[in-house]
Amino acid sequence: HDGLDDVKDRIIEFLAEGTFKGEVSGSILLLVGPPGVGKTSIGHSVADALGRKFYRFSVGGMRDEAEIKGHRRTYIGAMPGKFVQALKDSKVANPVIMLDEIDKIGASFQGDPASALLETLDPEQNRDFLDHYLDVRMDLSKVLFICTANQLDTIPRPLLDRMDVIRLSGYIAEEKLAIAKHFLLPRLLKRAGLLKKQLNITDAAIKQVIEGYAREAGVRSLEKLLHKILRKGIVKLLENPDQPVKVGVSDLQSYLGQPSFKKEKSLKGTGVVTGLAWTAMGGATLSIEASRIHSAQRGFKLTGQLGDVMKESAEIAYSYVSSNLKRFKGDPTFFDKSFVHLHVPEGATPKDGPSAGVTMATALLSIARGEAPQQNIAMTGELTLT
Repeated sequence: HDGLDDVKDRIIEFLAEGTFKGEVSGSILLLVGPPGVGKTSIGHSVADALGRKFYRFSVGGMRDEAEIKGHRRTYIGAMPGKFVQALKDSKVANPVIMLDEIDKIGASFQGDPASALLETLDPEQNRDFLDHYLDVRMDLSKVLFICTANQLDTIPRPLLDRMDVIRLSGYIAEEKLAIAKHFLLPRLLKRAGLLKKQLNITDAAIKQVIEGYAREAGVRSLEKLLHKILRKGIVKLLENPDQPVKVGVSDLQSYLGQPSFKKEKSLKGTGVVTGLAWTAMGGATLSIEASRIHSAQRGFKLTGQLGDVMKESAEIAYSYVSSNLKRFKGDPTFFDKSFVHLHVPEGATPKDGPSAGVTMATALLSIARGEAPQQNIAMTGELTLT
């Protein structure tokens, strides 16, 4: 796993604590992050590092508590629960059990699986776990439970309190490049029965795929696109077996078509300021534009699909700059006779949060003074009236 250093450190600390006391139990890990960042893969790696068997099952969409605790034997088609099945398949008492997609667990008239998990994932109670099918107390305290989720909002609070949350952020371009070179591409070549000398994708081409075609937090889309390149490369190899295929940056359009994403350009001019934003992929830049529409009357207009918090930030910025314009060497009456339009580009993308306040204030101050801001500065920060 390239990158994820803070995640690795946290897992090492957790395992070191367990090794020191002689048993890795008493805590449940919850890996939270966007799709494709390697949550399931980390579970496999933890099991390998501990020398334990690994068992994974998904609880996404599960609506029957009997899938956790088992059916009573009086029912037709009765079966033991998932945890008994995990111990049976792994044939050990201390496997690593991964509960995938725990944030998507459901509930119905048949019961609430999330409530059934409370007993299982509580270190104080799972020593005497009772499966309804076997009707025998079982000790699950030796099991290391690892759960995965994309978000925390939908996980019931009592269940979340029993878990040790570890957040996984998205990968940066350099980390994705390393993952593609050392893991994704060799695996895809092996699956296709190809040798590296038969089909070679340059580092520059992989980087262009990452930046132009697969801009995401994880690497799933990147893997699909590399697989697509390999398939088209195999067609060329079958047409001319003696000619190895080399894929460079200039070849990508013939393999993948036009890039889906273009490199962001820094906008220039009076009233245009670059801000900083947070997304699931990590940091991003966000331009904010302000313009004086006319001088017939005072007014203020907002566009860009802004959320309520961001609209309030814009109003605070407008009030702050209006009341302090003299202090910033501007005409104190500028906003009294100006209709101002503030726009945040990419209008189809919803935006919210308080951190654009200082950027909006700078854009408004720029048009009030008639001066363009420095182009090599990006900013973020909440603004108050004082």
